[in-house]
Amino acid sequence: MFLPTLQSKSSVLLLPVEQIEPSPWQARRYFDEKQLSALAKSIQENGLLQPITVQKLAKDRYLLVAGERRLRACKLCGMKKIPAIITEKTDQAVAVLSLEENLQRENLGPFEEAEAIRALQQLWQCSQTETASRLGISQPALANKLRLLTLQPDVRAACETAGLTGRHIRALLRLQTPEQQLLAVQLATQEQMTVSQTEKLVEKLLRKPAKKPRCKAMVKDVRIFVNTVERAVGMMKSAGVLATMERTDTADTIEYRVRIPLSSAQKQKSVGPKDTSKTTQLTLSENG
Repeated sequence: MFLPTLQSKSSVLLLPVEQIEPSPWQARRYFDEKQLSALAKSIQENGLLQPITVQKLAKDRYLLVAGERRLRACKLCGMKKIPAIITEKTDQAVAVLSLEENLQRENLGPFEEAEAIRALQQLWQCSQTETASRLGISQPALANKLRLLTLQPDVRAACETAGLTGRHIRALLRLQTPEQQLLAVQLATQEQMTVSQTEKLVEKLLRKPAKKPRCKAMVKDVRIFVNTVERAVGMMKSAGVLATMERTDTADTIEYRVRIPLSSAQKQKSVGPKDTSKTTQLTLSENG
């Protein structure tokens, strides 16, 4: 990618570190503490080899344009002032240059890189094709990077914590739900899977059928049977048979106990054989 220079022809100034504000266009959100410590040690031994670049905001206030790691390392080793060059570029140019510097000189994470590209596209107000051309990459490659930003925040956080690469994360995009994606992140991390292994895991999860929720609603036919039993007991009572009915509902069944007094039943012309049981039990399953 082509990088316009961030530095003007102005001389290097020594600016107090407390007067320098962080850039709102800083793409990197995570800084490796070990790398910062190593940089701070190098600065202590050899001095700061490259000045930072700032934009003047007001009297004694400056906005950092380039050199976030250098500024942090200088603070870490206790420096009160830092060599800096003041750029005269416009606010939009400063934002573009800051983002471009991050994309080229920093080892950004996949999501940080995608966010920087999206911010540049918005600043330039151009299509993906033109943005890709300006950055020196292909349009499909740019589109693949931006696709990472479609993941849900919790999935994204899990990917960042696990330190997955962009290729690992793009494999997860084929999964349809955040739950599946989080499961894939967990398994890929536990097994330290390669990109190829992660892609095979995604294929396996895609083939796994989703569990269908159990339907506990009573089917229509069972309702008919229940109504029939209740009507039958009602008809017996109307005919003078002192029948009683008890209903018990459980998670899987509906149980009816119908009691017909023998003395009452024998008086009816329609009474059955003499060895008819005094209690009739009927159990209906909700599953039909």
